[in-house]
Amino acid sequence: MTNALPQIKRDFIEGLSQISRFWGFPKGMGAIFAVLYLSPAPLSLDEIVVQTGLTKGAVSTQVRALARLGLVYRSSKLADRKDYYEAETDFYKSIRSILKERQNTEFDRALAAVKDALVRLESGATHAEERAFLVERVRALQEFFDAIDNLSRAVVKLESLGISNVQKILSILK
Repeated sequence: MTNALPQIKRDFIEGLSQISRFWGFPKGMGAIFAVLYLSPAPLSLDEIVVQTGLTKGAVSTQVRALARLGLVYRSSKLADRKDYYEAETDFYKSIRSILKERQNTEFDRALAAVKDALVRLESGATHAEERAFLVERVRALQEFFDAIDNLSRAVVKLESLGISNVQKILSILK
């Protein structure tokens, strides 16, 4: 294993790509965020393309998605028509932003579909053994989704307390 900075940066970018995929986002989104996070200055789309190896179209699409999530910001340079991007470095703000995005209709539709499937499974009487297995599986998924939903609502609600108050609360829990 080498300790050369370029290799460490590549490994970091690959690591965030995997984390991104784990959380259901495209790998490229994680790579772009990693490149921007490690950059001391805002980067243009062309510079991001070079550092990630992604196509310009993919970078453009993913940067817009990251901006919508509040994970990157657009900036500009005087006398330059290009847009430049930089990563959000406040992780609490990033998590709040992602959790707010979670409250979109796509996630709500997925929650509704799981609840509907559970209601329909529980009301049936045929194929009792298979149905019991399916009810158990779908109920476990619904409980997980409900927990994530409640957690996201709680974190978003904490925003009204302000970051310093949240940090005080968390330090008491340690």
